[in-house]
Amino acid sequence: MAKPSLTNRDFKLPMSSDTDRKKPLMVAILIGTLSLLLAVFYFKSATSTITIDTSSNTPEAPQIVSISLPGKSSDAVYNSAISNKKSGVIIKKTDKDDPTKVTPQAIPDAIWSEYTIKRGDNLAKIFQQLKFSPSTLHSITQSGDKAKMLEHIKPGQTLRFSKNSNGECIALEYDIDKIKTLQVQATPNGFVASINEKPVKISHDIASGVINNSLFYDAKQSGLSDKTIMELANIFGWDIDFAQGLRPGDTFALLFESKHIEGKRIENGHILAAEFINRGDKYQAVRFVGNDGNAEYFSPDGKSMRKTFLRNPIDFARISSHFNLRRKHPVLNRIRAHKGVDYAASSGTPIKTTGDGRVTFAGVKGGYGRVVIVQHGQKYSSLYAHMSKYGRYKKGSYVKQGQVVGYVGKSGLATGPHLHYEFRVNGVHRNPLTTKFPAAKPINKNLFAEFKQQTTPLLSQLEQVRPTQLALNHQ
Repeated sequence: MAKPSLTNRDFKLPMSSDTDRKKPLMVAILIGTLSLLLAVFYFKSATSTITIDTSSNTPEAPQIVSISLPGKSSDAVYNSAISNKKSGVIIKKTDKDDPTKVTPQAIPDAIWSEYTIKRGDNLAKIFQQLKFSPSTLHSITQSGDKAKMLEHIKPGQTLRFSKNSNGECIALEYDIDKIKTLQVQATPNGFVASINEKPVKISHDIASGVINNSLFYDAKQSGLSDKTIMELANIFGWDIDFAQGLRPGDTFALLFESKHIEGKRIENGHILAAEFINRGDKYQAVRFVGNDGNAEYFSPDGKSMRKTFLRNPIDFARISSHFNLRRKHPVLNRIRAHKGVDYAASSGTPIKTTGDGRVTFAGVKGGYGRVVIVQHGQKYSSLYAHMSKYGRYKKGSYVKQGQVVGYVGKSGLATGPHLHYEFRVNGVHRNPLTTKFPAAKPINKNLFAEFKQQTTPLLSQLEQVRPTQLALNHQ
């Protein structure tokens, strides 16, 4: 008997599907793609090798260029300045280890424009007129304490600007005086302000003259500046009344500093030694600088030229009424003691306190009008009347000799603008033009040797020049 077949009669061989037929095609496509990629990489590598071989045997190091977007207007101004050679500023690196440290450096052919400051101008108005952006103005004014000097610009002064191709200000210069210049320039971190000082050469010069009209007029004829004339008057002002005490034939001679920049004389410096002969009396003074740097004028034997009180509270003013206990009052038209000295001067003329002290009264006092009274220790006091307005010192304020306590006016019983000045000793009125004032402290004994060493050469120069110069002035 035949064995039954183990094969299921329902079993049939599976028919080949579409997926089975596509497998060889997918494999072929994959192999082709890989072959193509290998060919591309091989071609690129071969091309790069050929380029390097033809240019140099040693490959160059890759260069990395970083580009940073400006975070503020000053950065934009700075970047624009670098890209434009005509802007007038180049950037010089100062630290190889820190590339962020840079300082602006002016190039020789920098193109600058000038603006002359007019009355009513300020920096904001000028920037608006020159069409510079407000953000640039803000960056400049915030560039440091030195830039605050731009708040004090005056008519007639000059500002210099440099701008880039975009019209933005990248540098500014302001002459503070003949020696110092404020410079504000762009850097990567904004604007930076600095002070540039020109080198100054100081030499000694001399001048002398004879009084024929007044100190101010005759000293000007001798070539002295207003500043030097005032310094000369201040040196001898405790001993000589320059308003009323000068006589024709009085003489003066002085040795002073002369400042030069690049060979050009710019101004006079301090008076080093001076002599004044008034009514036959000779006064000499020499400048001494102590170890603390403070300078003061002394006589050749070391006595201070400064007295505890100034002779006059107003410079070069005319005395309109002297100290007179039997004077007829011009307003009341009757005999009334004039217990002070009147100085005729225009309204607004500064009035100086004649000595150190404390303000004990500042206000209106009857016919005196606006008055300031200063107490100088226990013994002395001074009064200043008929003011147009007071100085900045209030009652209780301490004032130093020469500081302004008010301004000439005609308040109270006054026929015209003038200062009425009184000086009291222990409460009693004294004539301020004739009262003997105590001198300040003389040179310290421990410094006397140094004083003589420093001042003797100056007095020698003055003595050698004086006879020749005065003889020439008399011719």
